Amino acid sequence: IEIVIKLYSETERELNRAIMFIEDKNYESANKSLNKSVDLIAALRSVLDINLPIGKNLEAIYTFLERQIISANVKKDIEIIKTLLPMVAELKDAFTQISTMSKDEIAAQSAAAK
Repeated sequence: IEIVIKLYSETERELNRAIMFIEDKNYESANKSLNKSVDLIAALRSVLDINLPIGKNLEAIYTFLERQIISANVKKDIEIIKTLLPMVAELKDAFTQISTMSKDEIAAQSAAAK
């Protein structure tokens, strides 16, 4: 779980850097940051268990994030990036909370969700 949290943190960092680069009209660096963000989302996707309901939900979220990042990159649109940052932060926070829970608490949460 710690690796997943780090991937979310790095995604947030790269998205924020992209905003700064676009504001500075440094489009080459913005492109690199946004491409790195897509790579980070792909890394998150690679560790998904799509046999679990949460895995399928995360797959859909990651697909949405990737498409939006690519759109923001093509358009160099800061507003698109700004709408993605809270989503990435929320996902990171959720995994941070999970990382502090015991296995029994996680099992209870899973059972309650069914």
